[in-house]
Amino acid sequence: MTPPTFSFTWRYFLIAVALFVVEVLIALFVRDRFVRPYGGDYLVVIMLYYGVKAFVRAPPRSIALGVLLFAYTLELLQYFRLVDRLGLSHNEVAKTVIGYGFEWWDMLAYTLGIITVLVWEERKKRLRPLLDEL
Repeated sequence: MTPPTFSFTWRYFLIAVALFVVEVLIALFVRDRFVRPYGGDYLVVIMLYYGVKAFVRAPPRSIALGVLLFAYTLELLQYFRLVDRLGLSHNEVAKTVIGYGFEWWDMLAYTLGIITVLVWEERKKRLRPLLDEL
């Protein structure tokens, strides 16, 4: 297995930026009980995956696992009320970035987001030879 290398890819960067814009729009304008809490969590791991992929050349599974472990870690820090322990419970930015409440459903949303990425990557890998023939 080759070690990860750094290289910039505009396509992945633009995907990450587009997903970031969607995340901001959800945070600002969606006030429901499904899309905002779970759709946002589903999309955030996809955004992070492409954000990392924009700068790091590594196998998709390695990047996906790293992003998933990062998301799980943040969720566990929410369980231990990190925002409160840091004295940031009145800071909306900290509560948004770190999160404020642990939920098992969030862990499921992260997992489904990463599964989606891995399915896309696998399909892309399978389609690449067909597209090269055209």
